[in-house]
Amino acid sequence: MPRGRYSLHDPHDRTPLAEEHFQCAPGPSGWRYVSRVTSPAGDHRGSVDLALDDLGRPIRLELHAGEWQVRGAALDGVTWVRTDPTGTHATEGHVRAHAFTGTSPAFLVATARLLRLTPSSDATRVRLVAFTDPVLAPRTVDQSWALLKSEAHATDNGPLIVDEYQVTDLDTGERHTVHIAGDVVLAAPGIELEDLQSPPSTFD
Repeated sequence: MPRGRYSLHDPHDRTPLAEEHFQCAPGPSGWRYVSRVTSPAGDHRGSVDLALDDLGRPIRLELHAGEWQVRGAALDGVTWVRTDPTGTHATEGHVRAHAFTGTSPAFLVATARLLRLTPSSDATRVRLVAFTDPVLAPRTVDQSWALLKSEAHATDNGPLIVDEYQVTDLDTGERHTVHIAGDVVLAAPGIELEDLQSPPSTFD
C-alpha cells in the first residue's frame, strides 16, 4: 500500500499551492485512493476519496475543499452532487463523460487506468468533468492521451516500470507529459512526488 506526499504548485511560476498526503492500493473490486490536503503552512485544506472498479470507472468520489463538498460516481456518464459551505443548498450535475478529474494526482492514475493504453495504441480522446479549486466548480474538459513509452528502471525492490504519457488539452492544444509508475504519479505539471514510503502497486 503506497503512502507518501505530493507537493502541488502552480505549473507556470511554481508558487506552492498545497501538499497532499496520500495512501492508495488495489483491492478485489478495483483501486482506492485517499488523501488529506494541507496548505504549504500545514493547515487543513480538504480531502480526496476516490474508488475505481476493476475497469477503472469511478464508483465513488468524495472531495472536500474548504467547506465545499462533492460526491459523485459513474452512472450513465458521470453524476455528482455539490454542496455549498452553508449546507443548505445542493446542486446536482450529470454529463455524458468518462470520468472525473481535478488537481489531485489520483485523477491522473485513474484516467490512465481507465484507458489502459499501450505504446502501440493510437491517441485516445476522453471527456472528463474537472472540479476546480477552491470551490470545486465543475467544468467539462476534453483531452487526448497517448502512451509514448514504458521503461523499466532498476530499484532495490526490482525493476520499476515507468509509463510516459502525452496529454493534450483539446480545447487549447496545450500538451504536457505525465510519468506514472503503477498507481503513483512520479512527475506531472504542478505535481512533484516528495516522499514515498513503499513501492507503487502494480495492476494486473
